Amino acid sequence: MPHEMTEDMRECIDRCQGCQEVCLETISHCLELGGEHAEPGHIRLLMSCAEICDTSARFMLMGSEHHALTCGVCVEICDACAADCERFDDDELMEQCAEECRRCAESCRAMAGTHAR
Repeated sequence: MPHEMTEDMRECIDRCQGCQEVCLETISHCLELGGEHAEPGHIRLLMSCAEICDTSARFMLMGSEHHALTCGVCVEICDACAADCERFDDDELMEQCAEECRRCAESCRAMAGTHAR
């Protein structure tokens, strides 16, 4: 069966790539600020989120039949990352990161549910 790229999938890929980009920018921002922003657990979560977003986007782009699985994991990590970033409510970049994570999780949730086997 040939790989069919739906509009929802294209949107999910865009959101995953956008989330990855913001998470990587946020890591740099957090390391520069130091202190609570640079806690190892927080940085690891941002790194994990960037990685799973990249993986999910690539699985969809290459037409992997397993993309629903990566999208499911992406939902979990993006939700956790958003919640962690939201605790820095006085930081504009952290708020933007949380918002991108939530948007990505929303799209991945649809991909994981719609395309699950």
